[in-house]
Amino acid sequence: MLSPTASENPIALAAPLGLAEFAEQLERLAVFETAPFVAVAVSGGPDSLALAILADYWARRRGGWICALSVDHGLRPESGAELRQVAEWLAARSIRHEILVWDGKKPRSRIQEAARTARYRLLGEWCRLQGCLHLLIGHHREDQVETYWLRRAARSGPDGLAAMSAVREIDGCRILRPLLDIAKTRLVATLAAENQSFLSDPSNRNPAFARARLRQNGTDANVEVTLAEVRERGRERVTREHACCALLARAVALHPAGFAVLDPEVLLAAPPEVAEQALSALVTGLGASRYAPRRRSLARLRLTLAGAAAGGRVLGGYRFVAWRGRILVLRELAAAAAPVLIAPGDHLSWDGRFAISLPIAARPLTVGYLGEDGLAALHHQPRGPAPSLLPALIHPVLLGFWDKHGLAAVPTLGYVRDQGAVVPRLAFRPVNCMSHASFVVV
Repeated sequence: MLSPTASENPIALAAPLGLAEFAEQLERLAVFETAPFVAVAVSGGPDSLALAILADYWARRRGGWICALSVDHGLRPESGAELRQVAEWLAARSIRHEILVWDGKKPRSRIQEAARTARYRLLGEWCRLQGCLHLLIGHHREDQVETYWLRRAARSGPDGLAAMSAVREIDGCRILRPLLDIAKTRLVATLAAENQSFLSDPSNRNPAFARARLRQNGTDANVEVTLAEVRERGRERVTREHACCALLARAVALHPAGFAVLDPEVLLAAPPEVAEQALSALVTGLGASRYAPRRRSLARLRLTLAGAAAGGRVLGGYRFVAWRGRILVLRELAAAAAPVLIAPGDHLSWDGRFAISLPIAARPLTVGYLGEDGLAALHHQPRGPAPSLLPALIHPVLLGFWDKHGLAAVPTLGYVRDQGAVVPRLAFRPVNCMSHASFVVV
């Protein structure tokens, strides 16, 4: 839906966001190139359109440029026409614009969550392929307040109640939110000053969505009081994150074969909350799960490792196995991805943990974890693997490659069945990070 020009909107009586203030907001979040290249997510609404215009002015003054990126989710029949209108507006300002399309079948439930995931995936992929380090998002002050109240209603933990960070890393780039401290009315006023129309998304008023219901019903809380609470929660989160990262650095060693060695004495000497946060970061960083383990599960594992409770030592698809006064953290085979066939020339991420590429000169291979059967097959080979310094407990969760004749290679153990055969290239590259850019409070 097309709005009138912002100058016709009474909400635009607020003071516009000037370029100097915008530059200050943006540059306190990151250090940029001498001639910055920045992507801006643009839906056509007033927030993102004002952000694109200000970012364009800012970049041009520094000898750089921006690219506005719009994602067509294909969820409304009019979305294509709306984005063509956005393209016309941006072209009139000589702003480069690209439309990224979310193809494929759409889910019937949790559609906004799925759309958000697809949007960030497409934006991150574009930035990575274009070598663009910075992606600007137009979340503003009211978005931050809404996020807090939605998470509070969902009974989020203390990290969730810190709401949105002004800086966030995703696969491919770094997200910056320079408008988190800016009221929406000022962004509308900025468009009024530019005589720029904008779009109004009807889904923002659809009561089927929690954020739309919150906007309609409102809260009894004062915005400034809520923001003060959000900032305090954010500062507490920063303190916890720093403590967690320091503990991980002391207690955890990662191995390129895809496992970790944990020092339980160092872990358990930390405060329980920090120790549990470190355990969560460990299993999330080793694996492909989108969600952190439940707090109850983390507490139970910590008590088990301390000998204060009985129970299993499995969390988030990983086994915690005692070894020589340490704990080996190994992939749980029952939770692993199924083996897949790799064709020559293929590149893939497997099990969310390993980047694998097969040279074009190789023959097709199937990749999977060795398991007990693969390990038995390895030891029955006439020319077995060389002696390894890796603990024997690790061997079943090493990657193996099979062809039509059987087990062909176990690169981590230096085993190749056929001398001179072309072997796959393998790197431990989990899709999640054990530590991230620090949460940033504005």
